[in-house]
Amino acid sequence: MLLIISILLLALILLANVFHKVNVPLIVLSLLIGIIFGSDLMNLIYFDNAVITKEFANIALVFILFIGGFSTKKDDLMSVIKPVSLLATVGVAMTAIITAYLFYLITDWPFYITLLIGAIISSTDATAVFSILKNQPLQQNVKTVTEMESVLNDPMAIVLTTFVLSLLGGEKLNIAKSSLFIIWQLLGGVGIGVLVGLLAVYIFNKIRNNEKEYFYVYIIAIVLLSFSVAEIIKVSGVIAAFFTGFVMGNSKIPYKKGILDFNNTLSFITNMALFILLGLLASPKQFYKVWWQGITIFLILTFIARPISVWILTLFTDFKAKEKLFVIWGGVRGTVPIVLATYPAAAGLDETNQIFNIVFFIVALSMLFQGTTLTFLLKRFGLESNEKDRTSRILELVTIQDTNYEVIDVYIDPTVYEGSAHIYELKLPPGTLIIFVTRNKKIITPSGSTLIKPNDTLTILVDKEDIDMIPVDILKSFIYKKKLI
Repeated sequence: MLLIISILLLALILLANVFHKVNVPLIVLSLLIGIIFGSDLMNLIYFDNAVITKEFANIALVFILFIGGFSTKKDDLMSVIKPVSLLATVGVAMTAIITAYLFYLITDWPFYITLLIGAIISSTDATAVFSILKNQPLQQNVKTVTEMESVLNDPMAIVLTTFVLSLLGGEKLNIAKSSLFIIWQLLGGVGIGVLVGLLAVYIFNKIRNNEKEYFYVYIIAIVLLSFSVAEIIKVSGVIAAFFTGFVMGNSKIPYKKGILDFNNTLSFITNMALFILLGLLASPKQFYKVWWQGITIFLILTFIARPISVWILTLFTDFKAKEKLFVIWGGVRGTVPIVLATYPAAAGLDETNQIFNIVFFIVALSMLFQGTTLTFLLKRFGLESNEKDRTSRILELVTIQDTNYEVIDVYIDPTVYEGSAHIYELKLPPGTLIIFVTRNKKIITPSGSTLIKPNDTLTILVDKEDIDMIPVDILKSFIYKKKLI
């Protein structure tokens, strides 16, 4: 078994190396590996336990959403809070209901079943969206809305799915009670998340003298605490986990950059393991039984339900038609829908895995058609940012004391800039220090007379308030030779 697992992981890495240039997300590759090694194809690993998958998926989701919250900057969220909050709540419900009702009209399926499928596939995927748009010169407002919506709409989809399952389980529909249930789930989850997050920050600063390895264990404990407390008082644990991460990520805590790197690594491994498991659970030989339902729902979802939802909920914004169309097409399905697709089977409502296979099929279509064409659409619509390339990378300044300083890397891209400049010619903010220069894989200790050239990477100690301006100040000394259209 260990040999098979090692081969499975090696195959995933090799596939990633082949397909990364065409923006195929990690979860597609992980699903593909799971399918290939599963019982329907190579039959090297047999796995068909939906209950175990659901339990593992729930834990994985908690960590994925915590990490999403931890990585979300308050300023980014607040700049688009109105459209994002509407799309992540009302938009999810609208998408689910429109998709369910139209599919109900053209089939003989019970409405509650179509509503369950609509709820399951109603959220977009943060992992796919972030990986596709990473380092793309997309206009900031469009990029922020697309990314933030993908982070924040998962909890609503989970609440809706749980709610519809309760109706299918025999509970009677009561509009007032159902509305209060959803509101309690959402607001209660936010409240618990904020409270646990504030408590976690307070304790964190009290134990800051511990070795940093203990902080990673502390983060895991806090994630599980926020989720379990929320579940005990019957509110959304995943929302609580997200807002715990959000509060901590926007607070002053020691080793913050290292914790963020740990979170990202944990998210990567969790996503990979989860989707290999889901790929093993899938039955591709059964897809011929559901292909037309999958294609039909995908077409309704992509070309009717989501466009209507996005268009209506962005009516009173400054978004232009092309920007709205990009946000619509950026609604890639992924992690949460497939995870939620295990819920009906675990509840004994999908013994033949029909719903799971339909959702799996829809997500695969979304990844293949939407995920791989977003970059093309960005260029086709002319939505590239007009700002010059000024990307900087924040490193970790290891200190247990509060500090306003960060260490960043600034790369002088030779495809964008030419010319040269001495360090003494650079007009940098007071207190800013160029620690070293990396050139041709060698470290140079700089002085004022050191000549900076394209393809150099500058490692700089800078006040946090000046981070965004440092690349601009440095790159002004070079000749800009590339125009972004």
